[in-house]
Amino acid sequence: DGAVDPETVIPMIDGGTEGFKGQARVIIPRFTSCFECSLDTFPPQRTYPLCTIAEKPRLPEHCISYAHVIEWPKHFPDKPMDTDSTDDMRWVYERAKARADAFGISGVTYMKTSGVVKNIIPAIASTNAIIAGVCVNEAFKLATLCSQTLDTYFMYMGADGVYTHTFRYDKKDDCPVCSSTVRTVAVHPRSTLKALLRLLKEGDLRLKAPSITKSDQTLYMQKPEALERATRPNLDKPLVEVVGETPDDETLTVTDPIFPGDVALSIKLAFDDSKPELTGDEPDPNEDR
Repeated sequence: DGAVDPETVIPMIDGGTEGFKGQARVIIPRFTSCFECSLDTFPPQRTYPLCTIAEKPRLPEHCISYAHVIEWPKHFPDKPMDTDSTDDMRWVYERAKARADAFGISGVTYMKTSGVVKNIIPAIASTNAIIAGVCVNEAFKLATLCSQTLDTYFMYMGADGVYTHTFRYDKKDDCPVCSSTVRTVAVHPRSTLKALLRLLKEGDLRLKAPSITKSDQTLYMQKPEALERATRPNLDKPLVEVVGETPDDETLTVTDPIFPGDVALSIKLAFDDSKPELTGDEPDPNEDR
C-alpha cells in the first residue's frame, strides 16, 4: 500500500562538536526529520574573495590564503600541496608571515596557518567525550529497546557553564530528500537559467553542482563533459524562453551530488516581475571586499 515497513528502516545517529559546543541527533528515515531538513541552519563555510586576498589583505587569514591559493601554484605548478607535510606547511607559513609583515598585519602563526589551510575546527576533549557518550547511549537504546530514543535533537553548550537542551527538529515540508513536495521558486521571467542555478546553490538549498531537466528536454547537465558542452548555450537563455510563458505547466527536475542515491528535487517556477532580472554573473553581495 506504499506505507513504510518499519523493519526495513535503519536508524542513524549523528554527533559533532566545535570547541565547547556539541550536538547529537537520532534520525529515523521517513519518520523523523532528516539531515537535509536542518542544513539551512548551518553557517556557510567562510571564504575570502581573491580581490581581497591579492590586493588588500586585512586579516592574517587573507595572507595565509594568498600563500596557499596563489603563491604555492606559482612556485610548485606540478606539485599538489600535502597539508600533512611539515615542510609544505612551513613554506606556506613563512610566505604568509612575510606578506603579513609587509602589510603590517599581526597574528600569522604556524598553528593558524594549519587551521586555515586544513579548515580545522577546534576540538575539546571533554566536549568530544560528552557527545560520544550521548551517541553511544542512543545506540544502546536503539539496539536493546530499553528506553525511548532521543526525539530528535540534543544540544550541548559548555563555554559558560554547562547547558543542554533537547527538542524535536520538525521535518521540512519542502525538504528535497524526505519530502515529495514540489518547491516553488519565484524569479523574474527574463532572468537566465544560469541565474536560477546560482540561486539554487546560494539559497537555502545550498546545492553543489545542480543539473536541471524538464519533461522533454535536458536544460543543463554538469556531466559528462560532452553533454555539458551541448547544454551550455541554455545557460544564457531567459527562463521565459526555456520553460515558456506558463511555468505552472512545467515541473523541473534538479539533481545534485549532495542528494543521496536517485533522489531529485522537483521545482516549479513562479514568474514575478517585481523580482530582480538576473543574469547569474552578478557579484556576490556577501563578498568581503
